[in-house]
Amino acid sequence: MSPKELQYVDDALSHEKFLKTQCENTAQRLSNADLKNFVNQLANEHQELFGKLFSTL
Repeated sequence: MSPKELQYVDDALSHEKFLKTQCENTAQRLSNADLKNFVNQLANEHQELFGKLFSTL
């Protein structure tokens, strides 16, 4: 990978980590169980995307 491509992957990893954290923090504050489950599912999806991106390195 070129340095520019590595920077793109690094940026994407940072974004996925941030989004996962935001989803987890939001889920903790929700009282509606259905909405909480949905946001936790989003957090899991961001974790999976993080793992896929990380595996490209």
